[in-house]
Amino acid sequence: MNVSVIIPTLDESCVLGRTLSSMQRNRPHEIIVADGGSADDTLDIARKFNVSIVSSSPGKALQMNVGAREATGDLLLFLHADCDLGPEGYQKMLNAMERDGFVGGAFSLSIESDHWSLRLISYLANLRSKSLHLVYGDQAIFVRSSAFNKVGGYSPLPICEDLDFFRKIRKLGGMALLDEKASVSPRRWLAEGIVFTTFRNTVIAGLFLLGFPARILSKWYLPVR
Repeated sequence: MNVSVIIPTLDESCVLGRTLSSMQRNRPHEIIVADGGSADDTLDIARKFNVSIVSSSPGKALQMNVGAREATGDLLLFLHADCDLGPEGYQKMLNAMERDGFVGGAFSLSIESDHWSLRLISYLANLRSKSLHLVYGDQAIFVRSSAFNKVGGYSPLPICEDLDFFRKIRKLGGMALLDEKASVSPRRWLAEGIVFTTFRNTVIAGLFLLGFPARILSKWYLPVR
């Protein structure tokens, strides 16, 4: 199975190098950096790794759609710039998609911290995704390219595009929710405060699922790098 890894970026020079180095060890079919107008060294770092680069207007949904249009693999893996997947998890994804015929899926979440509260947040996030099938983008969502095209890709939302997308592809068939972890940086929790960030994220997700406009919800979620 040919995997196209799509990484949306916007001023991610502090984390992108590690992510690309780690992902290249998994030997995917291709890696596409979908940049939203970085003003730092993000693109220079991407060029050093000899990956494909595409440009779009800023916004994760828009950038991932542009990246997906350039992809030639039959499995699309959407990876945040501060996210890491180990080889065991990557292989488990391939096994699940080749053997069990899933439409798509996601990994479990692991926030890279020994702080007890962040470990609790990771545990609760995985409980949420397994029991309610509510998956966030930092869990490295993957989907067959045919299914991605069938649902029209990501909706052009400024926030919660991951929740919306996962709900759409779930309607097409079975989803693989892997026990293997996607390790994500704790930088947002540390920058904004663990309690505040967790509360704010929960409220935004809940209001979005109740039909509150994403345009207004996005004003409560500031870019932190």
